[in-house]
Amino acid sequence: MGFTRLFLFFLLLVLNPSQSYAAENVSVTLYYETLCPYCADFIVNHLANIFQNGLISIVNLRMVPWGNAWLNSDGSFACQHGTDECLINTIEACTITIYPNVNRHFTFIHCVEGLTLQNKHSKWADCFEMSKLGTVPIDCYNSGYGNQIETKYAKETAQLNPPHRFVPWLVVNNKPLAEDYGNFMAYICKAYKGKSPEACRSIRYKTESIGNEKSIPQVCLAEQRRNSTS
Repeated sequence: MGFTRLFLFFLLLVLNPSQSYAAENVSVTLYYETLCPYCADFIVNHLANIFQNGLISIVNLRMVPWGNAWLNSDGSFACQHGTDECLINTIEACTITIYPNVNRHFTFIHCVEGLTLQNKHSKWADCFEMSKLGTVPIDCYNSGYGNQIETKYAKETAQLNPPHRFVPWLVVNNKPLAEDYGNFMAYICKAYKGKSPEACRSIRYKTESIGNEKSIPQVCLAEQRRNSTS
C-alpha cells in the first residue's frame, strides 16, 4: 500500500509539475538615460503600471541608467543630454545600489522622471523626501563611488548583443524588445511559466500599425548621441 501511494504521489508531480516547483520570475532590464523624454514617459506612464496591476510580483526588474552616454579617453563621462544627465544618471545609479529594494528605488526614479517630463529635473533632490529615502546617494555621488557604478553600467550596456540602437531599450528574459517595447507587459505574461496572474488576463498584444506598416516609437537614438550634447 505504501508503495502505491508513493507511486501516485510522483505521478501527480509529473502530470502537474507546477505544484513541484515555483516558477521563476521574468527578468526585465531597462537600459535608459534620465533626461531622454521618451525614457521618462515610458517609466512614468507605462513601466509604473506593473507596480499597480501586480505584475511586479512575477518580475525581477533591473534599471540601468546609462543609455547613450559614453566614456571619454580620460575616463570621464559624456551624456546625450549634457552634464545634468550625467549627474542624474549617477544619482539614480547610487539610489539603486543603496536602496536595492525595487519598490523603494523605483519610487525615487519615478519621481525624478516625472520632473523630467515637466522640464523641472533640476529639482531632483526633492524626490528623496517624496520617496521617503535618505540622501545617502548624494554622498555616493560626491565620493566618486557613483562613477564606479556607472562605469559598470557602461560596460554592461556596451556588451549588449545585439547592441542597443536607442533608449528606452527593454530586455525581457534576455530578449531585446527593440521597437516593440510598448508591448512589454504582453511579453512578460507570455514568458512567465507559472499560474497566470490576474493582470495577464486583461493584457493583449497591442499594435498601432497602419495597414502593413508598423509605427516607429519615439526614442533617443544612440547614433545621434555625440551630436546632442549641450
